[in-house]
Amino acid sequence: MTADDAAHAATTTARKCWRTLEPYHGMIYFVPEAAEEYEAIGVEGRSGYFGSRSAALGAVGPLVVQATFFNFHPGLVDRAMDGLWDKATPEDMLLARHRAVDRALRRMLGDAVEDPSIAEAVEILRPAVEAARSRPEGRPLFAGHARLPEPHDLPHVALWWAITLLREFRGDGHIAALVDAELSGLDALILHGATGDVPMDLLQQTRAWPDDEWAAGVDAMQRRGLVTTEQTLTDEGRALRDHIEDRTDRLATAAWNEITTDDADRVRSLVRPHSKSISAATFA
Repeated sequence: MTADDAAHAATTTARKCWRTLEPYHGMIYFVPEAAEEYEAIGVEGRSGYFGSRSAALGAVGPLVVQATFFNFHPGLVDRAMDGLWDKATPEDMLLARHRAVDRALRRMLGDAVEDPSIAEAVEILRPAVEAARSRPEGRPLFAGHARLPEPHDLPHVALWWAITLLREFRGDGHIAALVDAELSGLDALILHGATGDVPMDLLQQTRAWPDDEWAAGVDAMQRRGLVTTEQTLTDEGRALRDHIEDRTDRLATAAWNEITTDDADRVRSLVRPHSKSISAATFA
């Protein structure tokens, strides 16, 4: 195998694993158990999302959240973070998040939370997690999560923890690729929306961008030759999007290079049924 072939195989592994494992992590942003646990400690609405994910960094302010989360409107972040740490400590938020993970997975997976496949997946992922932890440079949101202890006593939560670390490791690399491409958070959302994978209006609404700022952003992307007047990708925009995704995969390989292709395929086969169950339960 040539060096180019090896690099292509590594990036392919990184992308395939991310796609298969992502639902196991991402459910925490949508399940009712999360809102219930956050509300139980006095944190409501969007503050729960921003607080629970940023808590790994400590009691940070809105500017740090804007930097590490990247594409949310600054006003939304300011409102969500305003007075948050007076209501709950970062430790409170982290414990609430893990309680929500435990409850949600037990509800969605049922008896499968006791399946040996979960513990096996954790063990396969361990070298990848440790490799990522040895390379925290330039990955602040990952590094915050990487300092947290593994929840050894609950394998289904430990698997969520491992996937979360690898996901935030990839995410920080993705932001680096976006910054290198000279894209702002708003630019990145518009480029994503122009692919057609996610509706533009959904991205705008969930990230709370006002109509005038969104329209100005679309206009700017059109002037750059990246988005058409129909708000689809131009050839140049598609090439840039592909470059960013390829670069993101490449930056993620520092972790995935530590497990074999066979082990990567094995962990995907182990987690895939659980990810499907989670997706069905979350988005049905």
